Amino acid sequence: MGESGQGGTPAGRGSVLEVLWVFLRLGLTSFGGPVAHLGYFHAEFVRRRCWLAEHDYADLVALCQFLPGPASSQFGIAVGLGRAGWLGALAAWVGFTLPSALLLIAFALGLEALAGPLASGAIHGLKVVAVAVVAQAVWGMAKSLCPDRLRAGIALAAAAGVVLLPGAGGQLGAIVLGGLVACRALPVTPLPAAAHLDYGVSRRQGAALLALCGLLLVALPLLAAFTGAVELAVVAVFFKAGALVFGGGHVMLPLLQAGVVPPGWVSNEAFLAGYGAAQAVPGPLFTFAAYLGAAMGPPLGGWAGGLVLLLAIFVPAFLLIVGALPFWEALRHRDGIRRALAGVNAAVVGILGAALYDPVWAGAIHSRADFCLALAAYGLLVVGRVPPVAVVALCAVAGGMGAVLG
Repeated sequence: MGESGQGGTPAGRGSVLEVLWVFLRLGLTSFGGPVAHLGYFHAEFVRRRCWLAEHDYADLVALCQFLPGPASSQFGIAVGLGRAGWLGALAAWVGFTLPSALLLIAFALGLEALAGPLASGAIHGLKVVAVAVVAQAVWGMAKSLCPDRLRAGIALAAAAGVVLLPGAGGQLGAIVLGGLVACRALPVTPLPAAAHLDYGVSRRQGAALLALCGLLLVALPLLAAFTGAVELAVVAVFFKAGALVFGGGHVMLPLLQAGVVPPGWVSNEAFLAGYGAAQAVPGPLFTFAAYLGAAMGPPLGGWAGGLVLLLAIFVPAFLLIVGALPFWEALRHRDGIRRALAGVNAAVVGILGAALYDPVWAGAIHSRADFCLALAAYGLLVVGRVPPVAVVALCAVAGGMGAVLG
């Protein structure tokens, strides 16, 4: 994408295959979640390849944090779009997403074949490590997104509200109320003017993509209710998660759990085991959708189900980032928008905190040994800064050994 001038178009263009190769390498090696992914992207696209200037990188990160959906994937889609057009955006998503998605589908298909105390103990270890991972996410997000009393209060109120009113309705209500409260009461510092890249998307095209995202968000659940088709109902749940989740992959946990476990599409045990396994693979955490699709029974399930739900949760991300690019520079300077976003981010910290209690803690911690294992995993992640893949492997081994010896 090269260095760009003030408000100009990208000076450099590349091939679709180049974009695919770069993002495939990142998809195979980028561990650590969205914040770590953005660090990898800075090293790759600002310092090494010079596809983005420093201010362009910061501008694009701000947009991806503003939008719902997987921030690191949306950043990659935008970089691919600027480098090689629409096919470049698709190549960036494919390269960054498919490695972890295929690994999680394979894990889901092998889950049923696992039997005996060793395998069941290892799966329980994966559920326990999810406690540590989500606790780490809650603490990290609370420090950055709830720095004052108002936002801390919004987070606590959202957590209590979601516990008392479980389900997607309580979560969406907490998000809306958090945004409204902050919009009225939170002070913000004005942003300085900044340069902005032209990604080759007109405002008319952007408006059409945003309208399509909104239309699908409303139409899919209505169509599922009208036809009674289970496939459409499942796709609607995952599309909604991709379109409404602020704060990264960990925050989708409660929304997806409320959508797939109560109807019986996936058991809570399988849900938490897959979430633990998702910590051990590189790439975006939203590929957890591929695991859930593969783990479901008919009419979904298997490779086809995994790929269908992978598309369902990522299509909104594509529509939102490409649709928002031509409007971002004007929107991000509006104080009301920024205040509301700060309140929404605080609310999602509370929602994730409620998910830490139920289903993550309630579904995994059944004994003192489970608590000690979760505490050790948390210490390794937060104090020892051990890579998540190593912590996941250690917990799976500890769970298996505990089941055999116990």
